[in-house]
Amino acid sequence: MKTVSIIGMGLSPDDLTDRHLDLIRNADVLIGGERLLAYFKEIPAEKREISKDLSGLTEFIKTCMQNRTVVVLASGDPLFYGIGKRLVDDLGAQHVAVYPNISSVAGAFARIKQSWHDAEVISLHGRDREPELKTRLTYNDKVAILTDPIKNPAWLAAWLLENGAGCFNMCVLEQMGTPAEKLGWYEPIEAAGKHFSAPNVVVLMRRPDCPDRPDNRQRLFMGMPEDSYACRGGLITKSEVRAVSIAKLRLADGQVMWDLGAGSGSVSIESSLLLGNGKLFVVEKEPMRIQQILTNMKRFGVRNLETIQTELPDGLEGLPDPDRVFVGGGGRKVAEIITAAADRLKRGGRIVVNIVQISSIDVVLRHLKQAGLETEIVQIQVSRGKAMPWGERLAAQNPVWIISGEKS
Repeated sequence: MKTVSIIGMGLSPDDLTDRHLDLIRNADVLIGGERLLAYFKEIPAEKREISKDLSGLTEFIKTCMQNRTVVVLASGDPLFYGIGKRLVDDLGAQHVAVYPNISSVAGAFARIKQSWHDAEVISLHGRDREPELKTRLTYNDKVAILTDPIKNPAWLAAWLLENGAGCFNMCVLEQMGTPAEKLGWYEPIEAAGKHFSAPNVVVLMRRPDCPDRPDNRQRLFMGMPEDSYACRGGLITKSEVRAVSIAKLRLADGQVMWDLGAGSGSVSIESSLLLGNGKLFVVEKEPMRIQQILTNMKRFGVRNLETIQTELPDGLEGLPDPDRVFVGGGGRKVAEIITAAADRLKRGGRIVVNIVQISSIDVVLRHLKQAGLETEIVQIQVSRGKAMPWGERLAAQNPVWIISGEKS
């Protein structure tokens, strides 16, 4: 069995080394996209275009590699959003050799003469990654985006304007490595109505005068002091209780979380640090508290959170099924809320409920168990230091019971 060579073409054939060219000339089977194969019409190897049928392609390669030399041409760098990973996984790492080259993002930043070790990169090519894009733009000043024919630079510019992220300048780099290469800088409002030739890469740079720069926002961390948040009447989960409750949720990147009876939204705001590309849905019945949540979102630059104003357990029907649920309020309807949430909870999901009334402990535990969840209960009571004329004393806060349920 012969080793399959996967060669990155870089931005054009000019980026191929003598080693690359020697492998291509000696190939028995040459595989690549139509555009890449066109560069090597004179090579006598059998040629096969890469189509959407990647399973069929790997089966073809497995047959050929038994006694023939196979070379696969990949755009840019094979392991940068390219076919390289799929072939390594399907053929086995021991059966392939990967020859790297210049990626489109490396080429783009070289063209604009900017470092890119501090840049975020995201591909929209055939992917629905708008929530992730929103998160990346929230926390980063420099983002490179790989587009596709539908989610092209004009679409991206319109999306930026619709999502309140128009404080970026756009550099669109068209057909890099070809005679038709073009580079242009645009404000989103300009780019939204333009046509750009493909393939292209977009680099977004946040303007220095942008008031929404990350360094202009209040720093967010776990267990923020209560006075960091907009809230009224003390209706906020205390910082120590908040930290333990979030720990019990066991959050991870990409999860969907419901915050039911959110108050000021402090638990969700801090949970956003751990959910990354996930999505938060905050349900609260009071319009004033919804405004507080929106204020806190803006204060800390949180963009992956959606508010729903309704009285629970209503308003859950149109939400995606949750991986995690936090119930910080609910009053007399806490049993109904738990039942509704548990019915939608994904397998392996967790519900965490904060209780301050002793009479609610049995209600919560019973309904979690009836829903088939494995339960755990802890009590947390915090004493905070208070200054005295000659020293300091400890003042006890109200005890809180934190009840967790997991759908195994």
